[in-house]
Amino acid sequence: MLRVCSALVLVPLAIGTAYLGGWPFALFWGAAALGVLWEWISLVAPSEERFMLLTGGAALALAVALAGMGHAWAAVVVLAMGALGAAALTLAQQRAWIAGAVPYAGALAVAPMVLRTDEQDGFLALLFLFAIVWMTDIGAYFAGRALGGPKLVPQVSPNKTWAGAVGGLLGAILVAVAIAKLAALSAVFTLAMVALALSVVAQAGDLFESFLKRRFSAKDSSHLIPGHGGLMDRLDGFVTASAAAALIGFLRGGFEAPGRGLLVW
Repeated sequence: MLRVCSALVLVPLAIGTAYLGGWPFALFWGAAALGVLWEWISLVAPSEERFMLLTGGAALALAVALAGMGHAWAAVVVLAMGALGAAALTLAQQRAWIAGAVPYAGALAVAPMVLRTDEQDGFLALLFLFAIVWMTDIGAYFAGRALGGPKLVPQVSPNKTWAGAVGGLLGAILVAVAIAKLAALSAVFTLAMVALALSVVAQAGDLFESFLKRRFSAKDSSHLIPGHGGLMDRLDGFVTASAAAALIGFLRGGFEAPGRGLLVW
């Protein structure tokens, strides 16, 4: 029940701010990214949490502001500089893990903002992305519970199965085809393959977060979301899938039309 109630709050917020765009959208994902930054640093280097939050948080806030003004390349540069700065200011044995916090959290905020800069197709592109990631999670959960079977990567995540992985892929493909039909998009098969690729990337992001928690002996990234654990626990697949979607959109549509680049083939 806690998981359902949390979803009933967070899903309308995500869709509502995506519809509004602009600064409400930037603030929503910027706040989520700051939360993820805090969780990551608390997980890998709790003794340096306050100092690293100040340095990483400053870089993240500046990157979000730049992305909100349409300067995505500048935002990426700031995130890279923030990662290097955080790495330079920490102990050698923690350097790589600390450095990873800034681009990981930054991708969560900047990638959706890049897609949303497309005034014509940005909102639809985000709905497409949301649906793929959510249906990947839902399909994997129900297929895994119903069918069980061999484990996917038991040394990283003992509960994930191959049946769940395939169920997630099928769910993503079906919802992508449905959205393509409803929105009268052409190249339905190509969009189904895009959904397949994004679903794989989302599941890889989920496994990476599971590896990170296992590496640092944590069950959840935090307890921010009732019934769900932390933000990273809920957004792990979205981080990687949104970065991949934004990259596809940018490569095909440029910064002027990344949503169209993702959806129109």
